[in-house]
Amino acid sequence: MESSAVRADLQDPAALASLGHLEVIARWVVDGFLSGLHRSPRKGFSVEFADFRPYQPGDDLRYVDWKIAARSDRWVVKQYEEETNLRATLILDVSRSMEWRGAPAGERLTKRGYAEQLTAALALLLLRQRDAVGLVRFDDGVRTSVPPRARTTQWRRVLGALVEPSGGRASDVAAALAQAARLVTRRGMVILLSDLLVDADAALPALRGLRAAGHDVTVLHIMDPAERSFTLTGEAQFADPESDLAVPAAGADVRAAYDRTVATVIEEWRSALGAIGARYELVLTDQPYAMPLRRAFDARQRRP
Repeated sequence: MESSAVRADLQDPAALASLGHLEVIARWVVDGFLSGLHRSPRKGFSVEFADFRPYQPGDDLRYVDWKIAARSDRWVVKQYEEETNLRATLILDVSRSMEWRGAPAGERLTKRGYAEQLTAALALLLLRQRDAVGLVRFDDGVRTSVPPRARTTQWRRVLGALVEPSGGRASDVAAALAQAARLVTRRGMVILLSDLLVDADAALPALRGLRAAGHDVTVLHIMDPAERSFTLTGEAQFADPESDLAVPAAGADVRAAYDRTVATVIEEWRSALGAIGARYELVLTDQPYAMPLRRAFDARQRRP
């Protein structure tokens, strides 16, 4: 597959996962996403010129001022108003419930596999915008805490952290959000990636605290399509991966009640987060990465 021939951010996530490692795919996804921005009438970069800064390895050569380079043998790039030095922290749920998928391996990623790939792509996208990026991973405790940095080595630190052990049963989202608050010492962006099988009474006050401190908060609710709409038939035993509680039931008996409950929970999260000024996005694991990347990028562009 040539990353330049087909935009990876528009492709099926499970198919992409079979083509390479996390790092390779994240690069393809971000390259495709940025190429789409550059072709769109809605530019991803401000056209308001602000200043020059020294060229750094990895800078887009289109922004090099070749006249200055020819005249003084000094390489500089044009800097625009929206290069804001944002500080962003990605908070990733790696609890046991995130290991689930509603289709065989190869047909769909687990929620965790999807979220990890999305996290890597978000980190790379933000770093390419000259933003500082940090990472917090959590299950029943905080497993990883990488402070935000804008250095060229930061993405490697994020990639390394994504493969560290985890998988505790519960999801202590309040502890993870508290750690994020300690990492982001001035106004910045916080992006939570979770299936939201968490204690809302603990999560919402912590998210409200981040908003009160001036942080832009986006919650990406990661769901498998089989969680969103109940499709199973026949007799089955339904088990909670975080508590081992198991209940036998017939699919036809629970379908309507299940679908109503899920729709209610989604609307409750959307309403509660909207009330505190946080953004909520439902992300299904069979959706291409372009949509959640666009939501996060738009949130960044809206920051003053």
